[in-house]
Amino acid sequence: MKLVIAVVQDKDSNRLSNALIKEGFRATKLASTGGFLRAGNTTFLIGTEDDRVSEVLTVIKSNCKIREQMVTPVSPMGGTTDSYIPFPVEVQVGGAAVFVLPVERFEHF
Repeated sequence: MKLVIAVVQDKDSNRLSNALIKEGFRATKLASTGGFLRAGNTTFLIGTEDDRVSEVLTVIKSNCKIREQMVTPVSPMGGTTDSYIPFPVEVQVGGAAVFVLPVERFEHF
C-alpha cells in the first residue's frame, strides 16, 4: 500500500477531486498554503494499493496543469520604497507536487 500526497493549486482542486471519485479513489482534502506566492493550495492524501499508483498519478497529471500568471511582487522589506516601482512579472503556477510514500500499516474503523 502507498500514500500519495499531492499538493495542487486551488483552481485544480475540484476538478481533481471529481476525477479521483470517478476513478474510484478515496482522498482526504486539506487546505494548505505555500510557495513563494503564498497562494492557497489543496493537499490531497490518497491511500491506494501499489498496483494502482500509476493510475492515481495519471489522474493527477491530467487534471493539474501548469499555467502562466501575472503577479506584482511586494515591495522589498527593510529597503526604501521611494525608488521601488513594482511591475508585473509572468510566473508559472499550478501543476502538482506529488510524493509517494510506503504505508507500513493501514487501519479503517
